[in-house]
This record gives sequence, structure tokens and C-alpha cells, in this order.
Amino acid sequence: MPDATRTQDADRTPDSVTASRAREAPRTQDAECAPDSVTASRSPEATRTYWDARHRDRDDLSSGGHIGLDRPGNEIFYAVRLGQLLTLIGDLSSPASPLFVLDAGCGKGHFARSLARCGHHVDAFDTSEEAVTHARAEGGGPRYARAALDEWRSPWLYDVVLCVDVLFHLLDDAEWRAGLRNLASLVRVTGRLVVTDEDTEEPVARGGYILHRPVAAYRAELEPLGLRHTLFRPYGFRENRVGFHVFTRTS
Repeated sequence: MPDATRTQDADRTPDSVTASRAREAPRTQDAECAPDSVTASRSPEATRTYWDARHRDRDDLSSGGHIGLDRPGNEIFYAVRLGQLLTLIGDLSSPASPLFVLDAGCGKGHFARSLARCGHHVDAFDTSEEAVTHARAEGGGPRYARAALDEWRSPWLYDVVLCVDVLFHLLDDAEWRAGLRNLASLVRVTGRLVVTDEDTEEPVARGGYILHRPVAAYRAELEPLGLRHTLFRPYGFRENRVGFHVFTRTS
């Protein structure tokens, strides 16, 4: 997308991206439904309770993957996403100059461990204590912590800040905006912020706790912070419409 002049869609502010205005799309395989307690209460506390329960009760793949798929299906889903991710980040790192990567909303650490095995230095955090406890027990190289997207602080900037299948679970615009802006602040010059969402021109709600925001809303937040939208790469998994949006810091 051109970065010099915004289109009319890009002039929308994220304030317009609310569930009340979002188009309720027919449920597809990538949609999931939350329990009624989460649908009825969208507070951060209720969301954290839901994810703690999900990470406690489900296995290492479905807890952070697709609850509508069996384990073989989720194995494929993770493999497809990891393959696409490695084409963006790189599957090798120079021992003399490794990449510093942040996995924000890491769940049980599947992607964080995979990137560490490629030689990258990985910090990872999640809001769920259940997920972080599991990830630490698995080990594998990353440094784990518990934090929300807007809470993470670091003494250094990152070459890549990654946030997979997290932001569209934040229904509150203020929470989404605060998390996104904090992640952007952690990207070094020429570094990349890689987030996942649909490539849509208008808000799309799916199920009870998913809100896909248009790329224009992301651009409206990130371009003033010096990050330019440089690429969208869809997962390419069945009918899933989500993919990787890459924003590169230019200033």
C-alpha cells in the first residue's frame, strides 16, 4: 500500500471500529465462539479468566490454535502459519548478530520456541498465567513473562515484534489501540511489527469474541508512529481469511 497519501478508508479512526458498527459475518471455519460469560462480559478480567481456563483445559495446540479442529488439524494449522512466518522473519540467524524477537501474546510458546530454535533471541509474554507456566515448563530458549499487550516494557528494542491471533480478540477499541501502540514503540528503526488479522476494508465480527479490524484502522494508528504497511500475506489455510500484516519502521 502507498504510504504517502492515505485513501479515504485510511482516514477512518479506530474509534469507528466498534462491535456495534461491525458487520456480523457468517461463521466460517476460522471463527470461534466464546462461552456466554465471555460474550456477556468483555472486560479484561473476564477475557483473562476465559484464556486461563482455555489454556488449562485444552491441549498445547487447541488452547492457542483453533478449537474447531482436532489435533491433526491444529498440527497442520500451526505448521502452515510457522512456514509463512519464517518466510517473513527468516529461518536462520547469524550467530554474530542474532535477531531480537518479541512474541506478544505467545500462548504456550509454540512460535516462540520455534523461532528460538532458528537461532533468534526471543522474549515472549502472555496475559494468561496458565499459558506462561506451561511455556516455561517447556523451556526451549525464550524468556517468558506474564503481561498484557499494553504493559510490556523492555530495556531494548526488537528487530521483530510478533503478535499472532491476539489483536482481533480485543473487542474494546481503547484496549486494542493501547496494545498496538505499545507494541509499535518496541520496534527499532528498520525493524518490523508483524500482526495478524483479516485483510478487510470494514470491521467484521465473528462469533462472540472476535472483531477483525480493517487495515485502514491499523494504518491510522501506526503510520503517525513511523511504521509503514509493507505486506499482507494470508495464511493460505483452508478458508481462513486471516494473514500476516507487516509494518516496517521507517523513522
